[in-house]
Amino acid sequence: MKLHIPVLAFITAILITSCKGKTDTTMQHDYTNDLIKETSPYLLQHAHNPVDWKAWNDETLAQAKKENKLILVSIGYSSCHWCHVMEHESFEDTLVAQFMNENFINIKVDREERPDVDNVYMNAVQLMTGRGGWPLNAIALPDGRPVWGGTYFSKEDWLNALGQVADIYTSDPNKLVEYADKLGTGLAQMDLVTPNPNKPSFVIDTLQTSIEKWSRQWDTRQGGLNRAPKFMMPNNYEFLLRYAHQNNDEEILEYVNTTLEQIAFGGVNDQVGGGFARYSVDTKWHIPHFEKMLYDNAQLVSLYSNAYLKTKNPLYKETVYETLEFIKREMTTAQGGFYSALDADSLTPDGELEEGAYYVWTEEELKNLVGDDFELFSAYYNINDYGKWENDHYVLIRQDLDTDFIKEHQISLEELTTKKSKWREDLLRFRESKKEKPRLDDKILTSWNGLMTKGYVDAYRVFDEKEFLDAALKNANFVVDNLLRKDGGLNRTYKDGKSTINAYLEDYAATIDAFIALFEVTMDEQWLAKAKSLTDYTFTHFQNAENKLFFFTSNEDPTLSSRNTEFYDNVIPSSNSIMAKNIFTLSHYYLDKTYTDTAAAMLNNMQPNFTQSPTSFSNWMDLMLNYTKPYYELVVVGPDAQNILAELEQEYLPNKLIAATTTASKQEIFEGRYLEGETLIYVCVNNACKLPVKTVKETLNLIEL
Repeated sequence: MKLHIPVLAFITAILITSCKGKTDTTMQHDYTNDLIKETSPYLLQHAHNPVDWKAWNDETLAQAKKENKLILVSIGYSSCHWCHVMEHESFEDTLVAQFMNENFINIKVDREERPDVDNVYMNAVQLMTGRGGWPLNAIALPDGRPVWGGTYFSKEDWLNALGQVADIYTSDPNKLVEYADKLGTGLAQMDLVTPNPNKPSFVIDTLQTSIEKWSRQWDTRQGGLNRAPKFMMPNNYEFLLRYAHQNNDEEILEYVNTTLEQIAFGGVNDQVGGGFARYSVDTKWHIPHFEKMLYDNAQLVSLYSNAYLKTKNPLYKETVYETLEFIKREMTTAQGGFYSALDADSLTPDGELEEGAYYVWTEEELKNLVGDDFELFSAYYNINDYGKWENDHYVLIRQDLDTDFIKEHQISLEELTTKKSKWREDLLRFRESKKEKPRLDDKILTSWNGLMTKGYVDAYRVFDEKEFLDAALKNANFVVDNLLRKDGGLNRTYKDGKSTINAYLEDYAATIDAFIALFEVTMDEQWLAKAKSLTDYTFTHFQNAENKLFFFTSNEDPTLSSRNTEFYDNVIPSSNSIMAKNIFTLSHYYLDKTYTDTAAAMLNNMQPNFTQSPTSFSNWMDLMLNYTKPYYELVVVGPDAQNILAELEQEYLPNKLIAATTTASKQEIFEGRYLEGETLIYVCVNNACKLPVKTVKETLNLIEL
């Protein structure tokens, strides 16, 4: 198997990151390279390769120019299975390493730490080969411009390819220079966003046409898209859930519910320990690619929380609680930060690294653990041909809602719930004590922490669990204390007490979104002020004045061979679509015309793409619903604001923002609205407000879908 992914699949379902732990400094090693100085778990994995790996930095790039040597850039992440395979086959081989060291300046890059570098070389490899994925390997001129690339290579193919490029550079280097020039022109065009000359005009027909095209790919029986592998793509279903709700479309709502139920039932959802794996390799969400990523779990918590608010399906609540229990148990630091990922691979009893070894079960193991309940357990979790994976191992997978299961097996819901709890406790205890845990990627990424904070806020908003709000606030304060700089900017990573790397647009976008969400549920205006401050920082350091979108990198970052603009919504929505929604929301809080015009211009520039690739623009289309349907400001002012706010949040109202305060405030959205001793609710749309009302029931009567 090779990680050669077609361009469309790459756009709609980018593979991202995971684990490993710290290097064991007590071991003796034959080789040690410069990566030993790094903190990234992925880079540390390669610190004892015979390849003379270096990190991506100014010193390394200067060395390449000084020695006039080609640069070999190898990019991956700690939980990437085929990255591990290529390391073992090629990078641990002394003969391969000797050739690489003699002919190249060899640079290892953790794509999670340096998505800017990854973007450049991924785009180049896509242009050259039509494919992308990780491990990503590229050769560049001494100035960093790419001239060759690919993904996974066997040892023989790797040496052959390196030899050919090295020979050309020795015999006729101008050929590579000419190719780099041509490729550079193509790269400049890849992320080019031409301003839409037409005046912004947003109509529902555009969304309807896009969804109609999109629906031809839907798997209405198993959920998701009608192909394998299947990625969860949470934002796709956030948009479709909202669209179905606001347009009373029962068919789309049924498709969303089918998808969410099947994902929750599947092996892609860890039925024992909670938390979601990266994706399913089959069409029924059964066999996962076992790595667990923070960003998937964060977004799925938000999605299942909102879906519960709409449907009141108890499966969705159960899924949220189990996922957050996993995050609390395995992914959270004492300071409140969130780790990045858990690896797919773990050690077997034979001492071999094997994908999924921690998560799969033999029938004998389960019989010993479950005892007299095995018959019921096996029916519930499909310890049968349906649930069998390979080598007589099983991945636990469900097929029925609990309400249906108890009817068939003639037990009460209370009895089943008690049994499930005991099964999970026993299996989890056995797994944690008897099996080797997957390796942990313990770096903290600002953007992914923002997504997880938002997940906790959404869960608190829906389920009113104080523990969820406490976790969100603890993380937000962790970010402020450790990743927010004195100059108003953010850093990208935190590990071993060090905050490093100038943040990228995705870090700002996710953090701003989380801070806005915190303001809405806490009424604490500091979070709104911080969101605005970070937004203004992005305008200064990231915005492209020509098209109003934002570059992925700051104008203070070292110049790469191209400066990208990320606008495709992938597994994580694009940084630009999140920013556009942030700016739209802040335009209402601050009555800022620049914000208003910017959000509309950004959306207008993207609009022509919607019907071509709906899955790649779902977060943009979600924003467009704010323009094609009524969008409400709900402003609650007065001593009982907290109770009114909590009651309002029990309604699925995706077409609104909320601002609440118990006291008089100078914040623009509250001006002139405070009346001593009264709690009033203002319902406003398109800069026009109804007369204030006093109850949630009256408020809801003023809101249209």
